[in-house]
Amino acid sequence: MALTKKGEFWYGTTSGDTQAELRSYSVANRHEAVRFASSKCDCGCRTFALQTDEQAGVAIRTCTDCGQEHLMGDSADYVEEAAPEAHECVCENEAFELMSGVSVYEGTHDVRWYYIACHCVECNLVGVFADWKCEAGDAAAFLAKV
Repeated sequence: MALTKKGEFWYGTTSGDTQAELRSYSVANRHEAVRFASSKCDCGCRTFALQTDEQAGVAIRTCTDCGQEHLMGDSADYVEEAAPEAHECVCENEAFELMSGVSVYEGTHDVRWYYIACHCVECNLVGVFADWKCEAGDAAAFLAKV
C-alpha cells in the first residue's frame, strides 16, 4: 500500500511506507535521513511500546511479547539525566513497529540527526514520533543498536 492521508495524518501498511514518511519528515527538517533500520527484539518480536526524552536524547523500546526493555542507539550514554515519556497513537494504541533513520554529516558516516518513526499496529498510522540532534559517531554502529 502507498501512503494515504486521512485528515492530518498519514497511514500505511508496510515498512516502506514508514520509511517514506520518515524520509519526507527528515527532508522538511533539513537533515535528510539516509540510513535506516527497523527494530527487532531478541525474541523475534517487531512490536514495541516507545518512551522518549528528546531533550536528553533517549529512546527506550519495550517488547510487546517478552517485555524486554532496550535502550536505542546511544541512549545508554544519556539515560541517567532523562525523563522518558510514553508515546500513544491517536487511536490510543501503544504498540508500534519502529523504524529508525539518521542523517549524517556530509562526506562522513557520522550521525548528525536521529529520527524514530512509528507504525501503529492497530490503525496503520505512520509518523515520526521523536527526533533530535545526535553526535553518535558511525551510523552503522548506531543503527545496529535500535
